[in-house]
Amino acid sequence: MSRSEPLLHLIQIMRRHRRPVSGKVLADETGISIRTLYRDIASLQAQGAHIEGEPGIGYMLRPGFMLPPLMFSEDELEALVLGSRWVTKQPDIRLAVAARDALGKIVAVLPDDLRNDVDTSALLVGPHSPAPDTIDLAAVRKAIRSERKLNITYRDGNGTQSRRLIWPFALGFFDRVRVIVAWCELRQDNRHFRADRISALETTDTRYPRRRHTLLKQWREAEGIKSLD
Repeated sequence: MSRSEPLLHLIQIMRRHRRPVSGKVLADETGISIRTLYRDIASLQAQGAHIEGEPGIGYMLRPGFMLPPLMFSEDELEALVLGSRWVTKQPDIRLAVAARDALGKIVAVLPDDLRNDVDTSALLVGPHSPAPDTIDLAAVRKAIRSERKLNITYRDGNGTQSRRLIWPFALGFFDRVRVIVAWCELRQDNRHFRADRISALETTDTRYPRRRHTLLKQWREAEGIKSLD
């Protein structure tokens, strides 16, 4: 077990307690001795954790403390590495670069032992051959964040082409295709549009009338991903 894991566990336990809790209770919950507990509390305080209290009285973690990257557990680090490697293989170039940069920032502040774990991670993403997209997925993501309508030219599974005005509220990444989940003004219903079947895309200045999280919630409740338009 890395040095960061027991500290992470202690922080998570203290966050569950809204009132001062004794050192004995904390030591029992974490499975360590009182002496080790006092050492771990001092270590967390040195890293910026606002832990108030003293032996015999109890301890309390004040709100606002964000765990630094070195506090990731081994499983969390492996999840980050695997997720980052998967994203870097996606056709969204800007997202791929962002994934590499984000992981680089995390690795830069890790202690040596955890940095080595990241560098030697045995979790790999295999090669795949996704269908080529003809649009800029970064523009789609931006439209989703800003809740803007999109004008698209779309070809369905039968080869029929149409112009659509859609309200994009989610973007699904599958092994071979990317799927835009949106409200379609033509169909007056939710539709799923494969990115590789969109030949033209234009972001409008018009915000759609409902909030993105509301559309997403209604879509999840009504159907989820069942079919592609």
